[in-house]
Amino acid sequence: MGPKTDDGVSDVRVLDRIRSNSTGRLALKIGVGIVGSLVVAIGIVLIPFPGPGWAIVILGLAILAIEFHWARGVLAFTKRHVQSWTHWIGRQSLPIRALIGLVGMIFISAVVWASVRVSFGIDLVQVALDWLAAR
Repeated sequence: MGPKTDDGVSDVRVLDRIRSNSTGRLALKIGVGIVGSLVVAIGIVLIPFPGPGWAIVILGLAILAIEFHWARGVLAFTKRHVQSWTHWIGRQSLPIRALIGLVGMIFISAVVWASVRVSFGIDLVQVALDWLAAR
């Protein structure tokens, strides 16, 4: 049994071998660019909805940061601001956090309503009112 290696070190060696020739370097840059951009785009679409939208955006930036220096800066900026927002929210009183949650829920509801209205031509508010009137 050989000596145990650090997975991070072996990953770097693999990337260095891929980057060692121009074809591998170009293929890696294109592959990372496509996959990272797709993940960021999916995350951006999911931001207004409940769930891990921001986490997916940060994951996409981390993928892009493998090959693109600008993405490392954007990733650091994003992580710094998300952490400071999270810490700020945590320091607020319960009524303020509830108000921020309510505003967020209203915003998400408006985005969902607008998306369904524009995409499918269905007015969810009118559907809900019709349903309530039928009860």
